[in-house]
Amino acid sequence: MAFRSFMELALEEARKAAARGEVPVGAVVVSPHGEVIGSGGNRTRADNDPTAHAEVLAIRGACAHLGAERLSGCALYVTLEPCAMCAGAISAARIGRLYYGAADPKSGGVAQGARVFSHPQCHHAPEVFDGIAEREAAALLTEFFSARRDAATR
Repeated sequence: MAFRSFMELALEEARKAAARGEVPVGAVVVSPHGEVIGSGGNRTRADNDPTAHAEVLAIRGACAHLGAERLSGCALYVTLEPCAMCAGAISAARIGRLYYGAADPKSGGVAQGARVFSHPQCHHAPEVFDGIAEREAAALLTEFFSARRDAATR
C-alpha cells in the first residue's frame, strides 16, 4: 500500500481549535487499513481540562472506536511535536508510527526536552517521522500567537 499522509486532516483540526480560541494543535489516529478512527484539536480551555490536548483526544476517540486500550499498528498525525504527557499517552497506547509537523523547542517531549521515547523506562516507542507539513503547522501557531499579542497591546 502506498504511503498517504493524513496531516491535512490534523491541520484542519488545528484550524478548528484556533477558531475556538485554543492553541492550534490538531491530531488524527489512522488505523492500519487507512481509516481515520480518532481525531481532535486542543480543548484545554473549552473543557477546563489540562489533559485535553489534541493527541489525547484523538487517542481517546480511537480507543473508543476500537473498544480497546491499545492502538497497535495505528499511526498518529499531529501538527506539533507532542509534549511529554502526550508522548507518554502515545507510548501507553502502543501507537505504531508518529508523524508530526512543527518541532516544539519549548515544550516538546519527543526530539526536544524530555525525549520520552529515549528513556529506558519507556515501554514502547513508535517510529517517529518529523517535519510533515512543518511550515503550515508552524504558520498556524505563529499567526495564532501573533494575533493574541496584537490583541493584548490594543
